[in-house]
Amino acid sequence: MRLAVAALVLVFAGGCYCGARIIQTSSTSTTGAGAPPVIHDIIALLRDPETGKVGRVVVSSPLGGAVELTKKREATRVVVGQPPHSPFMFEQDQIEQLFADALAALPPAPRHFELYFQGGSNQLSQKSEQLLPVIVAFVKNRSVPDVSVIGDTDTTGTPQDNIELGRARAILVRDLLVAAGLDANLISVDSHGEADLLVHTPDNTPEPKNRRVDVSVR
Repeated sequence: MRLAVAALVLVFAGGCYCGARIIQTSSTSTTGAGAPPVIHDIIALLRDPETGKVGRVVVSSPLGGAVELTKKREATRVVVGQPPHSPFMFEQDQIEQLFADALAALPPAPRHFELYFQGGSNQLSQKSEQLLPVIVAFVKNRSVPDVSVIGDTDTTGTPQDNIELGRARAILVRDLLVAAGLDANLISVDSHGEADLLVHTPDNTPEPKNRRVDVSVR
């Protein structure tokens, strides 16, 4: 058999939904003259680089048959015209040796920062202010950065007012990041208001951990 093209699908799964990244690589082997090329995919499940979790992925074929991967470094082979092969395990050194170029080409894992405010104000806490240069340095080390700034509130006030308050906090943090050296065009701003509570509370309950801005750098 001549293996003309091999594709590694690195599946980083942090839950039931699995995102896949496909990198093409080439290799050849022969068992006889004139054998046609065979398209060969390897689908491997790896730990999510952002959360550290291992989820699941189901690989199925129009010909019938399906394989479920649930363990870190568990893999299956998919060949055109055949159902998925039975799962097998990669060792970590095999992943690193066989697919070093593919792994090196993957973008680094995103990073999340939570910025909090001093009680009763829109002034960042001292600890959160100290994170600003850390965020700027992290963004500048990425080749194609994408920065998302999302404002969150506690449950005091009306939901609509909290949407506006969360947006105002996000804009404040964006402006601080721009003043610290980031390009404003890299930063998107949004607000979840009181819809994404870190600490679940009843309505009209002040909670400092819910008054925050989430900064995600991808």
